[in-house]
Amino acid sequence: MSETAAPPTRAALSQRQVRTVLVGLLLGLFLGALDQTIVSSAIRVIADELHGQTAQAWITTAYLITSTISTPLYGKLSDIYGRKPLYLTAISLFLAGSLLCGTAGSIYQLAAFRAVQGLGGGGLMSLGLTIVSDMVPPRQRSRYQGYFMATFGVASVIGPVIGGLFAGMDSFLGIDGWRWVFLVNLPLGLVALVVVSKVLNVVTERVEHRVDYLGAVALVVALVPLLTVAEQGREWGWGSPLALTMFGIGALGLVLFLLAERRMGAEALLPLRMFRLPSFRMGNALNFLVGIGMFGGLTTVPLYLQIVKGLDPTQAGLMLLPMSLGIGFTSGMGGKLIARTGRLKPFPIIGTALMATGLFLLGLIDADTSLVTLGAITFVMGAGLGMLMQTLTLVVQTDATPRDLGVATGSVNLFRQTGGTVGAAALLSILFSTVGGRIGEAMRAATASPEFLAALRDPAVREDPANQAFLASAGGGQPMDLNDTSFLHHLDPRLAHPVLEGFASAMSTVFFTGACVVVVAFALSWFLRDVRLD
Repeated sequence: MSETAAPPTRAALSQRQVRTVLVGLLLGLFLGALDQTIVSSAIRVIADELHGQTAQAWITTAYLITSTISTPLYGKLSDIYGRKPLYLTAISLFLAGSLLCGTAGSIYQLAAFRAVQGLGGGGLMSLGLTIVSDMVPPRQRSRYQGYFMATFGVASVIGPVIGGLFAGMDSFLGIDGWRWVFLVNLPLGLVALVVVSKVLNVVTERVEHRVDYLGAVALVVALVPLLTVAEQGREWGWGSPLALTMFGIGALGLVLFLLAERRMGAEALLPLRMFRLPSFRMGNALNFLVGIGMFGGLTTVPLYLQIVKGLDPTQAGLMLLPMSLGIGFTSGMGGKLIARTGRLKPFPIIGTALMATGLFLLGLIDADTSLVTLGAITFVMGAGLGMLMQTLTLVVQTDATPRDLGVATGSVNLFRQTGGTVGAAALLSILFSTVGGRIGEAMRAATASPEFLAALRDPAVREDPANQAFLASAGGGQPMDLNDTSFLHHLDPRLAHPVLEGFASAMSTVFFTGACVVVVAFALSWFLRDVRLD
């Protein structure tokens, strides 16, 4: 039997006023969404330039850690001080982080500056969704949140292309091309600041809260050591004293977080009483699992395109368009169907099924898979994501009271990005911990290949300086350096093929792992309540 969600009270605004406010919100969202998609297509070039390919996960996870922690804080602080001041603060911090990222001189320095950027990014999406929830009734939220997904889709379409374009330039206006991946945020952000300061004048009821800073610190203590060992465990050894110390600190941080949340009660960063609400509990479990699969896939597909298929960053960005189109198509269609029927449950079921199918199919690719096939598969994965992103936000909001709306909406990004942080760190760790062995297997298999053997004997190949470092490593003289993969594009194709096969095989393992996680989400989605929105 379906249930009806009780509508919270909200300020009465005309359609014109709602649309005016929406313009400012969409500009802020566009800023954050564009950054994520720009970086995805440029990340191989950035990591190669900073000689940190095997440590590139920190570029993503540093951003996700701070944005994850700051997201619920924005919800709480905006309840106290109002939505507009916090939204402007989020944009300002994001711009400061973008400027710093454009000056980074090492992979770890860039990760630190991405953490600053994430402090602002945590508020861009969650506050926008909260403000929409302040203005419109639950059943109509899907229509307006559909605009958010459409904006995300537009950013997803043009972001990879712009990122690839900048990453492919040696320099632009006297500055390294890849640095513009971050600096391009500055003019866009300044426009967003001006527009938001003028149009975002929604009056909401202020709620007095205590801010759970202790819980936020404890969550950092829990997450950072666990993510560090996920990234470095392959080098330290999973059972080494250092790794075990990190596991212990992470476990201690989790215990401190639970104690802090219990102590703060209703004012907790993530009130434990919220987990008694079925839709909140199940919706955020799905957000966490989907986040693992989503970020695992989004970080690995661009690497496959640029490392294995040899595409330049602009071409790789264009090849991400089918995924973006899939997200935009199903998010728009889903928003209209929810507004018409008021039903939510079918969409997470269909979305997780499509996403798992896409990831399983990605797990079947190899070095010779056609780009047409890859585009079709990524469209399927994108279609699944489009069904899930706004729908799971609505699921979590259905049980929330007006007092808890900011916390509930913030929790969506908290769980999704925590899952994404775990997914990016763990799955990229799987990639770089297995790729060496897979390359070794492919190299041994290549010794039976006439083409590979002919290349080894070819005097022109042996005398070419571009091949000599590879030949030395193949002969056991020195290990292959995977921190900079640009050498693959200069190798004789016959020599490069087993290395590319090794990368493709390791990436297949990543995709299969992500698919298994999303299958669990598919199974859980059947247990969602069949809520009908008013």
